[in-house]
Amino acid sequence: MNKKRSLAVLLCAAFGANAQAQSLQAIQPVSYSQVQITDSFWSPWIQTVSKVTIPVCIDQTEVKTPRIRNFEKVARQDGEKHEGIYYDDSDVYKAIEAIAYSLKNYPDASLEKKADEWIDKIAAAQQPDGYLNTYYTLNAPGKRWTDMEKHEDYCAGHLFEAAVAYYNTTGKKKLLNVATRFADHIDSTFRIPNRPWVSGHEEVELALVKLYKTTRRQKYLDLANWFLQQRGKGHGRGVIWDNWKNADYCQDSLPVEQQRQITGHAVRAMYLYTGVADVGAARNDEGYMKAMKAVWEDVVYRNMYITGGIGSSGHNEGFTTDYDLPNANAYCETCASVGMVFWNQRMNGLTGNSKYIDVLERSLYNGALDGLSLSGDRFFYGNPLASGGQHARQEWFGTACCPSNIARLIASLGDYIYGKSQRDIWVNLFVGSNTSITLENGAVQLRQETNYPWSGNVKITVSPKRSQEFPLHVRIPGWAQQQPVPGNTYFYKDNSSATFTITVNGAAVKYDLEDGYAVIRRNWKKNDVVQLQLPMEVRKVQAIDSIQQDHNRIALQRGPLVYCVEHADNAGEVSNIIVPGNTVFTAAYDPSLLNGVVTLKGEVPVVKVGANGETVTTVKQTITAIPYFSWANRGKGEMEVWLPEKIAEVNIKP
Repeated sequence: MNKKRSLAVLLCAAFGANAQAQSLQAIQPVSYSQVQITDSFWSPWIQTVSKVTIPVCIDQTEVKTPRIRNFEKVARQDGEKHEGIYYDDSDVYKAIEAIAYSLKNYPDASLEKKADEWIDKIAAAQQPDGYLNTYYTLNAPGKRWTDMEKHEDYCAGHLFEAAVAYYNTTGKKKLLNVATRFADHIDSTFRIPNRPWVSGHEEVELALVKLYKTTRRQKYLDLANWFLQQRGKGHGRGVIWDNWKNADYCQDSLPVEQQRQITGHAVRAMYLYTGVADVGAARNDEGYMKAMKAVWEDVVYRNMYITGGIGSSGHNEGFTTDYDLPNANAYCETCASVGMVFWNQRMNGLTGNSKYIDVLERSLYNGALDGLSLSGDRFFYGNPLASGGQHARQEWFGTACCPSNIARLIASLGDYIYGKSQRDIWVNLFVGSNTSITLENGAVQLRQETNYPWSGNVKITVSPKRSQEFPLHVRIPGWAQQQPVPGNTYFYKDNSSATFTITVNGAAVKYDLEDGYAVIRRNWKKNDVVQLQLPMEVRKVQAIDSIQQDHNRIALQRGPLVYCVEHADNAGEVSNIIVPGNTVFTAAYDPSLLNGVVTLKGEVPVVKVGANGETVTTVKQTITAIPYFSWANRGKGEMEVWLPEKIAEVNIKP
């Protein structure tokens, strides 16, 4: 063994999993708690979540549904029965997590008091041995941990995430203590000989890693890995699959390290693979990493919509066969797009490659953001790419995972903007914000100013406490480099010579393009200004022939945003629109429309059916396209993302 290897072994022995994580993870995210968002696009969304969405979640959780009431029943010990669905506890925890992030963005004493009241009720419902689940405690305490599909560990995972978030924001440990007691109970219950278990709905794995990073208790990381190692060994046979689903449904057909294809329920898969990436990083497990890279390619290259949405089928809330991507029947659950943000952040951190942030950004601005109305009080569970007028946002759902999930994502946006290592800084998302990042040679203040995604101008002011040399990695999105999505599934129909430019203090600067980042290496001084200019052209996107539903159709994209045409802007009908390949679109900001959006306008043929129902003609009409995330905010009506290039593809209505 050489001296360098000997030193590495000693360091790993001295610092445990922390040293291992540093050896594998290329980029550490800068926490939301260290980022102040000032962005003209995202700040209104974050404020809406704080002032509207979270109060809606509180009202639904505490008043209109029995979720909080179930915790109160457990504490009373009067023999009362559970109300609602067996996984409803998880929605309470996700709401608390969203509240935690919101309190950092908008401190609110009354909101914090409400969270503390809930936490008191949760703590009062915890059993003497640490167990906490209102469904089993009220209905069948003797049957707890007997049904792998009943989401006990899924609910536990969301509790752990909420506890970590609330502790990070407030410093209060009550919920964190509840979480660690429950995690200790799970550890002593399961990590024993001859006790197999397959989590029917993954989530606990990634949550245990968060708990491990917060408490530095190695057993939580070991328990997360134990859950991963249970999969693919037949333990779920006859319990959570065979009788009503198959092993693919919950990603249990192969051991995790042997998995290469995406299968089954989309949200379960995203939570699982986020956990695999987390555990793989912390344990320096190359087997997990190899599996994650292969599964990611299968998702993005063969099973992802242009919006970054995943899961084409409502039958299994997930995946079917490669390239099966119907538009009107697309499921694309909001939670799955939220999961894509989680997973792709982890993959970027592990590899240092910006292609994962490209997908994260696509899912964030399109597939996930679509799940919340502009008013903040209506939601989409599924997010189709076409509608005949039957789709409308809902006030709430029986299974209400999506509202609190999109709320916690938007409220924690600061988690995804910047990354760091000991010597480097990464700018991943273009969001107006301020942060301070500590490198080995001192702290560096960053201030980002931009009107993204409406404009491609990004100004980054770099101010080290004292001048120091370090690499600054600025992401150059794939969509700005002639590749809308990694792989060859989607491509630009039109050619463009437009490219990005980058300067420092107004002058051209030398940079290296590495893994999708412009890497500027220099001795930085206070108030150095990096200017990035991205080309914000209207681009026409096509899908490869394998995606049969999109034959002879195009989608419109500008910057990171996918566009659609909707009834309200186009004489009440959009299924009659044809967009020839040579159509020219102009972009303009309309402050009066949909809280202010950039629209795309172009003159195209539209099909008209005569009064007799027999004659068909085309007439020229100026159409308007809006960002996909903003549709269905003006009532029910037709919507299309993929537009036919020829009349033969038009669905002619009598």
